[in-house]
Amino acid sequence: MKSLSASPWHRLLAVAALAISAWLPAAARDHAPVEGLDYAVIADGQPWQPLDGQIEVVEVFSYGCVHCFHFQTLVDAWRAQAPRDVRFTYLPAAFAANDNFARGFFAAQAQKLGERSHHAVFSAVHETSVLPRSGASVDAIAAFYAQHGARSKARFAAAMTSPETDEKLNAARAFAMRSGVEGTPTLIINGRYRVMGRRLEDLLTVADQLIARERAAR
Repeated sequence: MKSLSASPWHRLLAVAALAISAWLPAAARDHAPVEGLDYAVIADGQPWQPLDGQIEVVEVFSYGCVHCFHFQTLVDAWRAQAPRDVRFTYLPAAFAANDNFARGFFAAQAQKLGERSHHAVFSAVHETSVLPRSGASVDAIAAFYAQHGARSKARFAAAMTSPETDEKLNAARAFAMRSGVEGTPTLIINGRYRVMGRRLEDLLTVADQLIARERAAR
């Protein structure tokens, strides 16, 4: 029996299928987002912080999540071109009280180290393996931040386990739960919409569409 791969006609069909598959994602961007497919409406949703005239985009992420690590490059490019009325906020997925990466994030934020250390933590986990993807101790994370701007390892460790950090952890968990977050990365727009998508690129495309919708509704 002749192999199908040897047929010029089937080769032509294969080329056509490849062309269509390459075209579909771009074409999909021309359509308005569909509820239940591209996004979910959050019942009685509330923003993470007061909007103050801005459109809030929250990325619920985890330093141990490899998808969040890959998504970071896309986010960097997107943020560089985001309109001035858009406020982008990172929020760790604090589903567990012993999530030391989330505790480290909030301690770093309180010490004004967030922007400086954010990429460094991702690199330490996914590129250099200085920190493990899960189970990193308070001591190990505090030592890392001490090398990236924290005044001392001891003070940073104390901040990670402080009542103030506990409060932020609980608030982040409550926000994620009421927003219906089930995994990372997840984008939340104005506390009203949870972005859905099959590819990481789709998340930002749909976010742009929902941002435009929120802007038009003002």
